[in-house]
Amino acid sequence: MIEHYECIIIGGGIAGLQAAVQLGRYKHNILVIDSNDGRSNLCKGYHNILGWPDGVSGETLRSLGKIHAQRYRVQFQTDKVVQVRQEQELYIVTTEAGTTYKANIILLATGVMDRLPNILHIKDGLGLTVYVCPDCDGYEVQHKCVLVLGAGKTGAEMSLALTYWTKDIVYINHDGTPIEDELQKKLHAAEISYINEKIEEVLTEDGSFFQGVRLQSGKIVSGERAFIAFGGNHVRNELAEQLGVSLQPNKHIITDPRTKETNIRNIWVAGDIAIHSEQVTIAMGEGAQAAIWIHKRLLEEQENRRSN
Repeated sequence: MIEHYECIIIGGGIAGLQAAVQLGRYKHNILVIDSNDGRSNLCKGYHNILGWPDGVSGETLRSLGKIHAQRYRVQFQTDKVVQVRQEQELYIVTTEAGTTYKANIILLATGVMDRLPNILHIKDGLGLTVYVCPDCDGYEVQHKCVLVLGAGKTGAEMSLALTYWTKDIVYINHDGTPIEDELQKKLHAAEISYINEKIEEVLTEDGSFFQGVRLQSGKIVSGERAFIAFGGNHVRNELAEQLGVSLQPNKHIITDPRTKETNIRNIWVAGDIAIHSEQVTIAMGEGAQAAIWIHKRLLEEQENRRSN
């Protein structure tokens, strides 16, 4: 027999976990299916979350979030969903392991994954000394020597954005993607050093002490911190596309700004795959917001079944 849940949450990152906690507190029958390879798995330090003044790792947030949700009898399954299809008024979910589930409602919280080239040790200090988001971590690099490890326009624009925090910036264009003349003039005007060469290795000790990078030529470029800006991040919208959910040109998913429901009834979205600033706190808020409206829909459908 196929297990049936009121709501299946696909993605066990920050948005999915917050939704699970909220729906669990409503006493709904919930399953979270998580492939355990999300963005928050990699981050060793979030620094702008209320209640964590010294920062907190993604691993800690995920672990505590799962424990929290399990208190309300939320079920978890480590697997990857490969298909979601509609069958009458229900949704059929199929996983990579070949397991099938049914659900009244689907919440997609599959997230975004940053493009990280094959550079030795590039993941070691993510969130500690190597950052992705200037809104999150620009504060961490004030008055420091910062290396921007990037590609083309994306890396150049990151370098310019960081001038709010520091004037000591080196932009290393790893991919060698050409930069338009106007942008090059802005880099020059901001006194940002520019290197057009592939990066072989991030020089670090356990991620907590960043020393710089070694280039393909063997040259060492020293620095105190780094930002990553390669562009081409993967918006994990494949399941949404299967269902005919409306997407923005940048591949993020369009939702009702009040409820977080998509154009397809009973398909909700929360977190970085939606249209918003990609912040942990916003993902939490969207998870809770979607859960509140999912609860309302489940009550509505229960009442309709009783009246019919």
